[in-house]
Order: sequence, then structure tokens, then C-alpha cells
Amino acid sequence: MAVVQQHPSRTTVSEHRWPVVAALLLALGLYAALPNEFIGAQRFVVVGTGLALLIPLVIENPHRLTRQSAWSRRLAIALAVLLVVANQLTLVTLVVSLLTVAKDAPGLLQAALQVWVANVIGFATLYWELDRGGPVRRTMDARATLPPADFRFPQDEDADAAPEVAARSAARQDWTPRFADYLYTSLSNSMAFSATDAMPLSWRVKLLMGLQAFGGFLILALVIARSVNILA
Repeated sequence: MAVVQQHPSRTTVSEHRWPVVAALLLALGLYAALPNEFIGAQRFVVVGTGLALLIPLVIENPHRLTRQSAWSRRLAIALAVLLVVANQLTLVTLVVSLLTVAKDAPGLLQAALQVWVANVIGFATLYWELDRGGPVRRTMDARATLPPADFRFPQDEDADAAPEVAARSAARQDWTPRFADYLYTSLSNSMAFSATDAMPLSWRVKLLMGLQAFGGFLILALVIARSVNILA
């Protein structure tokens, strides 16, 4: 695991590891705490696998994201995919339970909220890992060598705005999106069912955002609506 040397043209500081770790642990904890009637022992497989993937990533970059190898890149993407896939399967389980035998409205509401929050974190992590080659390359490589962007953020095109706005632009401050930016993008997509802050540019991210929005719509329109109806 070699330290990646930052290109002389870059001035941005690499990201901290711990905000992402905290979000991932929260998502795994929410998944593990789902009510027993909606998910069984497979939760331990998902949580155990997630922790097994996360630990070597923390060891490689315990503080700032300055190291990257082929295997760690694959592990990081695999962890994000694991969270997204596990939540989609759990969402299907919730909908099936709702349409068949579910009578526990409070439990269903709790499970829906847990799946929704974990889904926001899972998709945010996947966007964060995919866009422009991932968090290490975004801050360490020369911009000219970065892979094509999956998202267009406001800061990517604010260089000709008012001085106080342009001061935070990518052109003026070597701005690059951080995990918080992708978390907000994921949150707003789950709430508005469409892109609001960052615009998707690639087909893969458009498909992912469509899947995320559809999952959020199912939780709102089917699970929560039905639970409220049961409570009434």
C-alpha cells in the first residue's frame, strides 16, 4: 500500500477517513437493529462482511485518504455495493411483508426509517467511491488525468460568479467534492426523488440515482402510507 504523491498542481487537502467510517458504522448498525420479523440471521452476514471489508480500509488510511492500491479500491467499492444491495433486498422484504401478513405498524415504520437512512448512506458512499476515480484520486491526481466526472456540482462552474461565490469554486480554490457533498446529494435525491444539488452526468450514476429515488418512493408511498393506514 504505497502513499500516493499529490500532484504539484493540486492544493486541496485530502479527506479525513473518520466521517465516512462513522457513516458506514451507522448504516451497518441500523441494518443490524432491524426488527426480527422483517429480517433474520442474514443481517449478521451483511454486518460481518461489511466490517471485514471496512477494517483493512481503515488500516490502509487511518487518518487521511492518501493511500490507494488496486485491492483497496475494489474493497471500497465492494463495501458500498454491499450496503446498497442489502438495503434493496430488505426493501423488497418490507414491501412483501406489508402486502401479505404485516400487522405491526410501529415495527414497519421503524424498519422503513432504518432502511431509508441506511440507503441514503449506502448510495452516498457508492457515489463518493465512483465519482472521478474515488476520494484518493480526486485530491491527489492532476485534474487533467482524472476520469470523467459522474456529477457536476455547483462549485464546478462558479468561477465566473460573484467574488464571494467564486471564492469557493473548483477553479479558484482547487475545490473537490467531499463525502458530505455526496451525502447531501444522496439525501436530497431520496427526499425529492430527483437530482437537486449535483447533476448526474454518466449513465451509471443516472441509473443509480433512479434506483435510489424509486426505493425512496416505495418507502414513502407504500410502506409508510400503509403503516399509517393500519394505525388509523
